[in-house]
Amino acid sequence: MGAGKTSVGRYLGKQLSKDFYDSDEEIEKKMGVSLTWIFDLEGMAGFRQRELNVIDELSSLSNIILSTGGGCVETPEVCDILRQRGTVIYMEVSLETQLERLKRDKKRPLLQGDNPQEVLIKLWENREPIYEKIADFTVTTDNRSVRDVSNDILNWLNDS
Repeated sequence: MGAGKTSVGRYLGKQLSKDFYDSDEEIEKKMGVSLTWIFDLEGMAGFRQRELNVIDELSSLSNIILSTGGGCVETPEVCDILRQRGTVIYMEVSLETQLERLKRDKKRPLLQGDNPQEVLIKLWENREPIYEKIADFTVTTDNRSVRDVSNDILNWLNDS
């Protein structure tokens, strides 16, 4: 969350002439409602099932860049799908940078409580080991432009 996945994904899509998809945006399009509404109505379990379905569908396409929500890795089937069907880039971001980038964001259901910092710490503790496990490449996004992060990824792809 706040690592720049969507911005970098869009940029890479243009640079590589690939279609770009954001799984969260696709869920909202399919449902016709916001993620917040889905969370409120269906809870985390309902959202995660929708997310799994969308990622399964999108990852079956070829010649795409897919940006996923940071929590998708909490669903083991999603991890399997991503590893089997694509190259996984972990866009690492510090807690301080996340807090700065997300401090005015009202669209993220998990951060709407009293202590977003505590939430981000718990999310990082749960998710970071999974990111490390499934990633083919890790890039740090703190204090870096979309172009710089994208160039690191493009260079890695060219060298692989």
